[in-house]
Amino acid sequence: MSQQLQDTGGLKYMNRITEAFNKGKALIAFITGGDPDIETTEKLIPAMEKAGADLIEIGIPFSDPVAEGIVIQGADERALKNGCTTDKLFDMVSRVRQKTDIPLLFMTYLNPVFNYGKEKFSQRCAEHGIDGIIVPDMPFEEKDELLETLEASNIDLISMVAPTSEERIEMIAREAGGFIYCVSSLGVTGVRKNITTDIKQMVMKIRNVTNTPCAIGFGISTPEQAGAMAAVSDGAIVGSAIVKLIAQYGRNSIGPVSEFVSALKKGIENKNENDKRNQ
Repeated sequence: MSQQLQDTGGLKYMNRITEAFNKGKALIAFITGGDPDIETTEKLIPAMEKAGADLIEIGIPFSDPVAEGIVIQGADERALKNGCTTDKLFDMVSRVRQKTDIPLLFMTYLNPVFNYGKEKFSQRCAEHGIDGIIVPDMPFEEKDELLETLEASNIDLISMVAPTSEERIEMIAREAGGFIYCVSSLGVTGVRKNITTDIKQMVMKIRNVTNTPCAIGFGISTPEQAGAMAAVSDGAIVGSAIVKLIAQYGRNSIGPVSEFVSALKKGIENKNENDKRNQ
């Protein structure tokens, strides 16, 4: 979550996630680590940053990803089959950190974290340059299982709110760090033609209690959708649509993914400019 800076008062931390959102509406891009292989993941991260991504989520492949749709499930299976491990992803992140300061997050599940050892996992996140983690199968009421350990390593635990959270939205938002992941639709991840949830109402509840940025994810697959979701929040999260391109092009996916990420970022910027002109 942080870069260490020297200060007269001792050590001071600059939060990379906060810095990214301070620059404007954010595009958060998701890829599954190790799909189709570690080398391609390592190339995709700086390529997506160059194309316009502001933060990047790296999914740690897992055999039972309950929040994921068929696209990301397939990516997890390919990555595991090709020998991707959490340790290999940590090593890859270390190499990437020599090239970029873009905020990097791990998307994972409780089982891999506890099997690895939560203290060891948190420490390695800090040592290798991970800024935050997202754990979709961890209920808010159980977040203390990880929160203290992550905070000790200056790693943000990203909270998720869903349409079904209702009165819990404000409670979750009050204690959120990094940014708040707003789930746009019920069900698992995946491309959706239409997003019908009242996103504005969800974001309004969040902004009633916190200034922590909130970004919309689940189902966003076009530049127009990304622009519309970022217009009512602080950013858009795109995963399955990117992973589909990687599944299609494999090791040759750098170009197609970069073009798509660039189009998504332009969709966000164009919508933002149009809204400003119409005010």
